[in-house]
Amino acid sequence: MDRVILHCDLNSFYASAELLDLPELRESGAPVAVCGDPASRRGVILAKNEAAKAAGVKTGETIYQARNKCPDLVLLPAHHDKYRHWSRVINAIYERFTDLVEPFSIDESWLDLTGSLHLFGGDGRAVADRIRATVREETGLTVSVGVSFNKVFAKMGSDYKKPDATTVITRENFRQLLWPLPVTDLLFVGSAAARTLAGYGIHTIGDLAVCDREALVSILGKQGATLHAYATGAEHSSVLPARDQPPPKSVGNGSTFRRDLTTWTDIRAAVTALSDQVAARLRREGMKCTAVQVTIRDPNFRDICRQKRLIAPSCVSRDIAEAALALIEESWNVPSPIRALTVTGQNLLPEGEAAEQLSLFAREAIDRRDKLEKLERAVDGLRARFGRGAVGPASGLEEDTDPGDGPGFHPERE
Repeated sequence: MDRVILHCDLNSFYASAELLDLPELRESGAPVAVCGDPASRRGVILAKNEAAKAAGVKTGETIYQARNKCPDLVLLPAHHDKYRHWSRVINAIYERFTDLVEPFSIDESWLDLTGSLHLFGGDGRAVADRIRATVREETGLTVSVGVSFNKVFAKMGSDYKKPDATTVITRENFRQLLWPLPVTDLLFVGSAAARTLAGYGIHTIGDLAVCDREALVSILGKQGATLHAYATGAEHSSVLPARDQPPPKSVGNGSTFRRDLTTWTDIRAAVTALSDQVAARLRREGMKCTAVQVTIRDPNFRDICRQKRLIAPSCVSRDIAEAALALIEESWNVPSPIRALTVTGQNLLPEGEAAEQLSLFAREAIDRRDKLEKLERAVDGLRARFGRGAVGPASGLEEDTDPGDGPGFHPERE
């Protein structure tokens, strides 16, 4: 018996969440986009509503480019705490229908209804429609849902028709619906893979599906076998709820700067802010890092990466920042300009294991680190209560960063 898998994708999530608090703007039908900084021509579009999409506005392009296409575009700042709140609310709705809910991103989740479908009438399309109606009535947001027998085809179903639609992809119709689509519509086929495949005459998902599997392996390596399984419907991975997800192997944050960083004052400010974010995320995950990586991007988009082991596992922002600054000092010739920075905590350990390792070090160092960690956990509590902006490092660089416009950030999936 086939599984019944749903993929739920919130429509224009960031923009829709912002418009919940702006009913007049929502009702006007105006083109709206969410971006890192509405005042900056170099800020980046993070999401847009359907009206902006119809005008040609694309996620990832600069505000300058977007406004050239759509002069009437209304720009709104991003509020990531708001998006996380609504993501939790929506996933709680999904969990009324099954306990097997796997978030794919902040606005997308897979649901495995195989074991619970009989409780809701036994029809996947009807349940998908019920979920869409529940989300719309309780939150004012809309969601597109794909229904299929595996995760990849369910994901492609939610992409097939938007907004606020249900698409069912079955063993009988997937060739008709999906095989004529360009190969880039298949999950995880990027531009580089598409260019390589085009050199072999593979342009559509159908071309990929009928290609010999071993030939694809010779062209793309292991990825070739994976993509062949995706195209033919042979993908069968499980829906893993958050409780069953493996712990992260790394935690990173990055920013692209509106002006190049050319002084140590600015570099320290940027690293302090990024390290603060990384440390906070580590504490939320109950993890500590044993190494720090820095990725530096110059104005010509060339990247260099450097790593450094910490003396002991840590989730303290000062430890992470000191390691990151040491790496930059060793590997970068200031005042050579820096366009973007990413700071990543790597080789993570659960807090319990990290405490065992830390006990090998001097008592004085342990006491210092414990005090800093307690202080930063107190700051976490204040931020949880009053918002992230309530307490932060006094870097003075906020006006020159595009939060999230960098190698460590992922804009809303669309």
